Amino acid sequence: TIRANTTPQLAGNFFSFKLGKAREAFEAVPWVRHAVVRRVWPDRIAVRLEEHHAAALWDAEDGNERLVNSYGEVFEANVGDVEDEGLPLLAGPEGTSARMLAMMQRLVPLLQRIDRDLLELHLSGRGSWRAELDGETTIELGRGTDDEVLARSERFVRTLDRVTARFPGAPRALVTADLRHPDGYALRLAGISTAPNTKPKQ
Repeated sequence: TIRANTTPQLAGNFFSFKLGKAREAFEAVPWVRHAVVRRVWPDRIAVRLEEHHAAALWDAEDGNERLVNSYGEVFEANVGDVEDEGLPLLAGPEGTSARMLAMMQRLVPLLQRIDRDLLELHLSGRGSWRAELDGETTIELGRGTDDEVLARSERFVRTLDRVTARFPGAPRALVTADLRHPDGYALRLAGISTAPNTKPKQ
């Protein structure tokens, strides 16, 4: 694949061969993050390639799905080439991919403490975070610095079992959690309602 994409763009002899143009040709190949091209006397060209390592999917504003590498950089490649299915999806304003990847990497071990996987992480244009977890659970993480958002998330994870234990019986599936409150959080659990029973008496 690399040869097919680059050979037509490589021309010249050992001395006239343009290293910069060759580097650009190699870096235009999908999955190539960085290329180093140098001459090796008397008649060879040595190329060292660094590949992208996909860490997440990126939901671009144009509707096309791209990838985020381990450096937080968005790159274009065939998403179907990713061997490890189930990469989290990041969706946010352009230029926020590195910040979002860093937040994802800090959230994942926290959520594992409550046996949940992060499926999607969203960042709004106003700086509000939202996480979609397996089990069709949504967590509104709110705004603030990254450390503030992580502190609220840690408090939620640390106290969730104690809160849900107040409702005896079968385990109540977590539907939503809203961490945007300054002194606590709000939960919605399957099968639990705080609305008054308005059913008329017989």
